[in-house]
Amino acid sequence: MCFLNSVVNVRRCFSGIVEIRSLADKFAKLPQIRFHDMRHTHATILLLQGENPKIVSERLGHADVRITLDTYSHILPNMQKETAKNLGKLIYSESLDDEDENEI
Repeated sequence: MCFLNSVVNVRRCFSGIVEIRSLADKFAKLPQIRFHDMRHTHATILLLQGENPKIVSERLGHADVRITLDTYSHILPNMQKETAKNLGKLIYSESLDDEDENEI
């Protein structure tokens, strides 16, 4: 049983789970997942969901948001495309609303 009252205990519990899982993975031929891999996945998912990079940076314990942005910049091009689409939708829908108001 794991008591999660400190960082050391969290790592110890995770290591124990990994040891058990690694035996099962050998038979199932699954890749081994490190704690750092889950941390990276967590940050990537949050950024892809549009979470503020400052919040993600704080969750990861980075001293500066630039560290987060530099580390996860590989996912930003897709986010740029989505932002451009959203801006286009916003501008286009507002221009339609303006035309409707002018007709009245």
